[in-house]
Amino acid sequence: MAPPSPREPKAPSATSATKSDGEMVLPGFPDADSFVKFALGSVVAVTKASGGLPQCGDEYDFYRSFPGFQAFCETQGDRLLQCMSRVMQYHGCRSNIKDRSKVTELEDKFDLLVDTNDVILERVGILLDEASGVNKNQQPVLPAGLQVPKTVVSSWNRKAGEYGKKTKSETFRLLHAKNIIRPQLRFREKIDNSNTPFLPKIFINLPFGGRECPQDRPEDLDVPPALADFIHQQRTQQVVQDMFAHPYQYELDHFTPPDFVFQKPQPQLYRPVEETPCHFVSSLDELVELNEKLLNCQEFAVDLEHHSYRSFLGLTCLMQISTRTEDFIIDTLELRSDMYILNESLTDPAIVKVFHGADSDIEWLQKDFGLYVVNMFDTHQAARLLNLGRHSLDHLLKLYCSVESNKQYQLADWRIRPLPEEMLHYARDDTHYLLYIYDKMRLELWERGGGRPVQLQVVWQRSRDVCLKKFIKPLFTDESYLELYRKQKKHLNTQQLTAFQLLFAWRDKTARREDESYGYVLPNHMMLKIAEELPKEPQGIIACCNPVPPLVRQQINEMHLLIQQAREMPLLKSEVAAGAKKTGPLPSTERLENVLFGPHDCSHAPSDGYPSFPANGSVPLQKQVSLFPDQKEETSLDTRCLLATAVITLFNNSWVQHLIIETLLRPVKGTVLYT
Repeated sequence: MAPPSPREPKAPSATSATKSDGEMVLPGFPDADSFVKFALGSVVAVTKASGGLPQCGDEYDFYRSFPGFQAFCETQGDRLLQCMSRVMQYHGCRSNIKDRSKVTELEDKFDLLVDTNDVILERVGILLDEASGVNKNQQPVLPAGLQVPKTVVSSWNRKAGEYGKKTKSETFRLLHAKNIIRPQLRFREKIDNSNTPFLPKIFINLPFGGRECPQDRPEDLDVPPALADFIHQQRTQQVVQDMFAHPYQYELDHFTPPDFVFQKPQPQLYRPVEETPCHFVSSLDELVELNEKLLNCQEFAVDLEHHSYRSFLGLTCLMQISTRTEDFIIDTLELRSDMYILNESLTDPAIVKVFHGADSDIEWLQKDFGLYVVNMFDTHQAARLLNLGRHSLDHLLKLYCSVESNKQYQLADWRIRPLPEEMLHYARDDTHYLLYIYDKMRLELWERGGGRPVQLQVVWQRSRDVCLKKFIKPLFTDESYLELYRKQKKHLNTQQLTAFQLLFAWRDKTARREDESYGYVLPNHMMLKIAEELPKEPQGIIACCNPVPPLVRQQINEMHLLIQQAREMPLLKSEVAAGAKKTGPLPSTERLENVLFGPHDCSHAPSDGYPSFPANGSVPLQKQVSLFPDQKEETSLDTRCLLATAVITLFNNSWVQHLIIETLLRPVKGTVLYT
């Protein structure tokens, strides 16, 4: 990133005032903080500019029909890919992003870019800490348990004197607190990170999805036993479906917006921020009072602030609500167990809830609070229907309210308590103007429809579909690692692939137990590096990580046992490991032996579903492949036929031969081994 031009004025900071030109960290930047602010401002500006490009879908296809636009996109795309490739080469990362023969899919390019960003940002963080004097006197690396505790000072505390001046700044600030107490420790209900499907927290109190429940049991009816079992099975399946169904499926399917929303709207101008009361809700009484106010409104605006780095499923840290006359900021970390109170107003079909881009918000409300939304107007869906070109909230604020949004806290850590005043203002602005934008967009849609509510109905229909979204918890299977392995565009041998599989399982188990994200426990590029190198010593694992994740340092001995276990695998030809990307997990003796047992034989399965590791690190080969042995293993047709033929030759008894056929070949339809 190039330094600012001489025409751009730069205000010297308190640090730069004591430094001469010869002591500048970078040309044009007297200290590290000034460069960080300039770089972050440039990144945010680029992000905002990219939002003005035509989005994917029909809109993008329309613009692509013009040869000039298509040629311009291809030219600029090649130029950007070359620039990105040079940056990746400089940092020693895979730089085949511009090679169309090696990387063809957009998703693969995005994953490659994400991994490169992780590497670069980690190095930048280390260098910035060194430039700030944080890591100049580093202690030598000590064994686990003997590390000297370090006091990490967060950026917003370090600059408390500067931020306390309450002066508006045009620069951007990184707000991240590393030394705060984890809010999960104060939750009354423990977060469920188990490897089970997400169960909605609210159920409709109607048996069997609203149908009448028969009073007689199947065994009490005059029906054959087989039919009674079938009826019982069908009822059980229906109960399970109802348990995992959307609790407000019926209400949303039969929802019709109120009549007043289809009339010609009269936009009501928002009140100035300085004249609008703002309430910080952090107690149960305040939350109950807020719900009573919302029940008396025709519409209110909602937004959420979320954190996902230090939690496995993520945490909703803040909820902003604005009415026509007041703004409310709810501390959802403090009131996490009481947020269900707002479900009464959020699901009231007579009240319009205005969101912007609610796809993630709907899932977060379900996951953290058991809250659902009925009668929503999504301004993002309206912007798409109006073909505004840019659909971001920043663009809508500038278009309808002539307000330049302040995105300097876009990357802030919303777990910080107490919240700095600047962050409160930022959160408040996300909903303060939203109801006026809602009025203006309804008016445009009404006029575009010639005075008929056709397009308004389309927005409400699309918003209803968003409300029907259900949160889906990420589930771990013994083949989950293959999806990530296919994206790496690397061919690992059997030892490396086994290490990658075991590390993937260890990371998932650790992330769920410690309630941390995958990126915090062990980033993808570090996991792949360890699997490729297969270090013989624990210190070699640490050498593959820069910086070393805290949980890796704490559990380095367990990870060392996994690497030893992988090194004991027989080393097969590289093409066999490469074929695993297409055919699935590697073949092993366990897959050939398990087919002789029933699908529910879990006599050798560990209790928690994860691989067990003895103290000496010596693990039999058959226990390395299946991380969830209680799940049914799939074996290819050739393997089944070969094994069946070999075993049949050992038995002359026709009954035994028939049993072998049924055991080995029943899952393969249309297979005839002999007559």
